[in-house]
Formats: sequence, C-alpha cells, structure tokens
Amino acid sequence: MDSFLLPALICLAAAVIAVPLAARLGLGSVLGYLAAGIAIGPALALLDAEVEDIRHVAEFGVVLMLFLIGLELEPKTLWRMRTRLVGLGGLQVTLTTLAIMAAAIPALGLDWRPALAVGLVFALSSTAIVLQTLSEKGLMPTNGGRASFSVLLAQDIAVIPMLVALPLLVAAPKAKIAPDGSVIRPALEAAPHGGSFSLVAGLPGWGVALVTLGAVAAVILAGHYLIRPVFRFVNMAHLREMYTALALLLVIGIAVLMGMVGLSPALGTFLAGVVLADSEFRHDLESNIEPFKGLLLGLFFITVGAGIDFQVLLADPAGIFALALGVMVVKGLVLAALGRLFGLKGRDRWLFTLGLAQAGEFGFVILGLAVQQDVLSQRLTQTLLLVIALTMLMTPLFFFVYEMLSKRFAVAGIGTDRAPDRIDERNPILIAGIGRFGQVVQRMLQMSGYPATMLDDDLPTINLMRKFGIKGFFGNPTRPETLMAAGLGTARVFVVALDDPAATTRVVRYARGVRPDLTIIARARDRAHVYALYRAGADKIVRELFDSSLRVARYSLEAMGLSATEARDRESAYYDFDRRMVRELADLWKPGVPTARNEPYMRRARELNGELDTALLSRRARRRAAEEAAAEEAAAEAAAEASAEIRD
Repeated sequence: MDSFLLPALICLAAAVIAVPLAARLGLGSVLGYLAAGIAIGPALALLDAEVEDIRHVAEFGVVLMLFLIGLELEPKTLWRMRTRLVGLGGLQVTLTTLAIMAAAIPALGLDWRPALAVGLVFALSSTAIVLQTLSEKGLMPTNGGRASFSVLLAQDIAVIPMLVALPLLVAAPKAKIAPDGSVIRPALEAAPHGGSFSLVAGLPGWGVALVTLGAVAAVILAGHYLIRPVFRFVNMAHLREMYTALALLLVIGIAVLMGMVGLSPALGTFLAGVVLADSEFRHDLESNIEPFKGLLLGLFFITVGAGIDFQVLLADPAGIFALALGVMVVKGLVLAALGRLFGLKGRDRWLFTLGLAQAGEFGFVILGLAVQQDVLSQRLTQTLLLVIALTMLMTPLFFFVYEMLSKRFAVAGIGTDRAPDRIDERNPILIAGIGRFGQVVQRMLQMSGYPATMLDDDLPTINLMRKFGIKGFFGNPTRPETLMAAGLGTARVFVVALDDPAATTRVVRYARGVRPDLTIIARARDRAHVYALYRAGADKIVRELFDSSLRVARYSLEAMGLSATEARDRESAYYDFDRRMVRELADLWKPGVPTARNEPYMRRARELNGELDTALLSRRARRRAAEEAAAEEAAAEAAAEASAEIRD
C-alpha cells in the first residue's frame, strides 16, 4: 500500500501545482500534466516506481473518454460519418504508414519489415491529447474537429489488424519444439489491455470471427434491453454511490469483454456509448464517469512526461528532435493533402493537420508488442518511445502557437476560405451574433414588427436558423468592412451579442468611432466587462445573467409571502441601485488591474454595498409616504365632494 500511495501523492501534488499554472498561462491542461510528469520523473525513478505500470492503469482514462464521446453521438450520426471513417481515416492510416516506412528505411537503416512496424507505430495519433484539447478549446463542433475525431476513431479500429499483423513481420520466427519433437504452434494473442483469459485463443479464424461478432452483438443488445431495468433496480436503493458503481461496472465490464475477444477496449466502450446515446440515463452516466475520466487522463499525461528517458535524449538530442519533427512533418503533409482532398478549408484544414500530426498512446502498446515479437530491437525501441513522447509533448505547444498567430496576426490561410454572404438588405437594427442571446433579441423585434439584420461567422448555426425561417448573413462581425456592408452606416440601433468579450469590446469601440450618433446595446460577460464596454462607448449594457437573476430573486420574494407588487418594487429598487453603482465604479475601474488590488475601487464598493440596505429602506419609505399622501388626497377629495353634496 505504501509503495503505491507515495507515487500517487507525488503525481497529485505535481498536477495540482502545474495544471492550474498552465491553464492560467493559456497553455491548456494537457501541457500542464506533461510538464508535471517531466518534473517528477526523477523523483519517481528514485522511488523505483514503475511508470509503465502506472501508465497501464491511466490508459483506462482513454477508454472512459471514448465512452463519454459515444454518449454524445446517436447511431444515425455515426452512420453519417461512415465516409470519413472509411475514406478519410483509412487513407490517413495507410498513406502515413507507407510514407514513414519509406522514410525509415534510409533514415534508420532498417529492413522493410521493421520499417513497416515503425510506420504502423507513427500512423496513429493521440486520442487523449487531441480530444481533450479540442474539447477544452471548443473546437470539436467545427469541421476540422469532426474530421479529426473521425480519423481518431478509424485509428482505434485499425489497431486491431495492426496487432494481428505485427507477429507476421518477424523476419525468421523461431519455432518452439516440444519434448516429443513436434512443433508448438503459438495461439492467437489477444489485444493488449485484455485479461489473461482469452475467449479466442486457439480458435480457428471463423471461430474468432463468430466470437468477436457475438461480443459486439452482446454489447448492443445489452445496451438496448438490459441497462434500463438494471438502472431502475439500482434506483430503488436511493444511494448516489450505486449509480457511480453501476457506471464503472458497465464500462469496465465492456472493456474486459473486448479484451477477451482481442478488440480494443476503447472501441468497445465507444460502441456502448453510441448505443446508450438516446437513453434517459445518459446524463447520469456522464456525471458519474466524468471525474474518473479527467483524473485518469491527467495521470496518463503525467506518465508520458515522466517516461521520457533523458539519458537517451542527452546522448543524441539533435538526432531525436530531428526524428520527432520529421515524423510530424511527414504526417502533416499527408494530413494536409487529405484535408484538401476531402474538402476541408482554411482554419479547418489547419486544425486537422495540426491536431493529428503527433504520435499516440497506442504507439506505446505496439512498440511493446514489437519488442516481444523481436520485430524491433530494444535500443531502437527506446529511441522511438522517446520520439512518441516528444511529439505528444509538442502538440499542445503547436496548438498554443497556432491560436496566438491566428488571433494576433491573422496568418494567411488560417481563417475560413468561404466568402462572406452578399448582404442584400438594410434594416434600422443590426445584430452582431446569432447565438442564443442574439436569437431571443431578434425574435422579439420581429414579433414587434421591427426587422433586424443578423450577422455571424458561425456557418452551421446560420444554416440551422435558416431552416426555421430566420434569415442571417455569414460574415465576420469583427471586421469593419463586413459591418459597413451590413448597414452600420445607416442603422439606428446596433446590438452586439457576441460570445467573445474581447471581440465585443473591439466592435463597440469601432462602431462608436464611426457612428457617434448610433445607439449601441452590448452584451457583457461580467461586471468587469461592463466597465470595459462603458469605456468603449456602449449606450446600454446588459450582463448575461443579471436580468434572469433578478427575476429569480423576485420569484423567491413572492414565495416568501410578499405580494407581486412588493416583490416587483424591490426588484426595481435593486436594479436602479445597481445601475448607479456600476456607473460610479466604472470611473474607478482600471483595465488590467485586479479589482482586489484597486484600493479606491474596493473602498467605494464597500461603501456602496453598505448603502444598499439604506437605499431599499429609503425607497420603501418614499413609496409608503407617497401611498399615504395619495390616500390623504383621495380622502380630502371625497370629503370635499360630500360637503358639496350636502350644500346642494
């Protein structure tokens, strides 16, 4: 127990320090985990901890990740991906294998058999790093993200024939002789990650096929007919931990079954996730498995960093770095060509090329089997393991550099190649941003009889809105020429409803500069963003959650016994006070300085918070006095009317 706890303590401590720091610097969590592994590698070596054993446990995070991804895909969605799975994914694996094989023969002085094994190793990419990075950066829904996912799934499928074919690459297999002189024929080996027990060992080819298909069919049928009654049974216990236990039992059971029939556990759990995508228990599964997936993936990245052998690296740093860059260049060229062939353009093609250019975690598995089968030498394997780790280590850096270049310098070819729509209408209201926020604004304006021109660079959302009869134009709303083409020069109202706070501020500042008379209404992320928009020149600023939060507070007051009029009055009082508070604090706010370090701002904020109760009491007192005055006036008028009637 102690031998396990101390390495676990070191890994967790390194992750807690490195990952938040990397995220704060904008480098992403993956690079933080890898850096943490590099930092603690010497400490784990001193403890004589087996990094390889830890990695085998951590690779289960990839299995959990693919199960969660499967939950997001319905079977019909997977069927629509068949062209990219077979065509794009199959061509990528085949062409990359052949290209690296051709390069490895002269570069490493290998025969064609070990060179082919090297090609198989580097044809695969890192499912863990790519999907984690795409998810963190919100790039999964893009065409480049979907193409990358299709190829990664095809690679997972391709691992199966690779593992079967690898023993055939032995130049001169050594037959084992039994005591009676007969030749012992080796049984079919199961895929890595499976248990020691195999359901297909010693079976003929047709038997292996039948058992494998039976296992897949069992997963599909169980997902359709067995999971629901089991969930209902567990629900009877009313214990949250039982849901977690059932979710882990489901994933681990499928992984073990897939290992027993020689299939990839990741592929099997992905299939199970797809089957359960339309289940009413989908969200329970996601919420229970997500924490385990995140921790195990993080541990996997740490083991990759810790597994870098710096003695081998220092022996020939230039040669190893050249091999790593060479692998990424060869894969990148193949990916770029396939991206163009399959219609990926601009940003999507760059994302596809960049995201899959590294080697992957299954490369460690194939290299281990290649050494066992004497396909590759131990010395070459150590070098190739280091090359795999370096390519994985460089991938988050490439993502970071790509983002910096695309945002700051607008590198040619990074943006979309699709030309903006020709805007053939001019309306008094212009809306930049067609997301959930902008859609609500547009619908209410339309209902009131005021047409608006909607502009966004999210083409899938625009196409979806057009199916509902809502017209929007494709174009980058942060570009001055696009805004002017959409009618900024003649509009009366400009609504800026973009998701990106920095882009919103830039657009407001530009619009105010060219149209001092324009009414600008802007969407703000938080209070600091309100101050930035106030400085940029927005007339009306709406915080995303402010109005809805006020409504919740009003409903809560009504539930506590206040009348609707009283609750609405207090809502109005708080709204007025908050607007005055924001205007005052905006003058004290300093861009780039945390509010906690801005002493004048903090002092005035404390004073205003203290005035809040007084302001509410004062408003109530004024309202009560007004009501009493109105009542006295009404009574006086009634008395006067009564006196007049008596005189008459």
